[in-house]
Amino acid sequence: MNKPLQQAEQKRQKRFFFSFFCSTDLDIFVFVDSTLCLSISCCFYREDGVILDFSGSSFVNVDGFAFGAAAIYLQLDRKQCCFPPNLSGHTCKHGYRHTEYGTALMWDDALQSSMRQFEHRTYNLFTCNSHSFVADCLNRLCYGGSMGWNMVNVAALILFKGHWINSMSILRSFLPFILVLCLGILLVGWPFLIGLFSFSFLLLGWFVLGTYFVKGLIEC
Repeated sequence: MNKPLQQAEQKRQKRFFFSFFCSTDLDIFVFVDSTLCLSISCCFYREDGVILDFSGSSFVNVDGFAFGAAAIYLQLDRKQCCFPPNLSGHTCKHGYRHTEYGTALMWDDALQSSMRQFEHRTYNLFTCNSHSFVADCLNRLCYGGSMGWNMVNVAALILFKGHWINSMSILRSFLPFILVLCLGILLVGWPFLIGLFSFSFLLLGWFVLGTYFVKGLIEC
């Protein structure tokens, strides 16, 4: 087990933690698949440390990683979660909307509700994936006072605010991509690079367009 994970586990044993490991704060762990260049999978931990990962159609993986070892983690502030005991107990500004979507009294409640929902959903890399699962959980928690969590802003949150566990996790995540990139340029030349980045921009455009401009295009 990596040292940061050992430290997190030791802290979890000393205090009551909401999971993705938490007492006064929450942790999100992101798993970067070293076999798929720059592809990212997200999952949550329950309060007892058991992993929940939406990794296939009608299947939420329990206590297992679908895409390899942890690479990035993001520590979240528990105070930014809304756990309302009733309609008048909301700390967020989306009281009725939050209640209609599905509230949670505890961290595990949000995860269990999302798990039940995603056990009946079809996994699709382009429309419904592990980012959708994380976004659904964050919406149930109304994290940061927002009910607008989706695949795009979850990925942005992790990429821009996440912390790499160690230097080996960086190497494990990016080395395959660099090797494929170098091999492609060596065998094909610069057209490979142009094609690769064109595909990347098209993929990014798909998620941004489907999330923010064409409602219903990416529905999970």
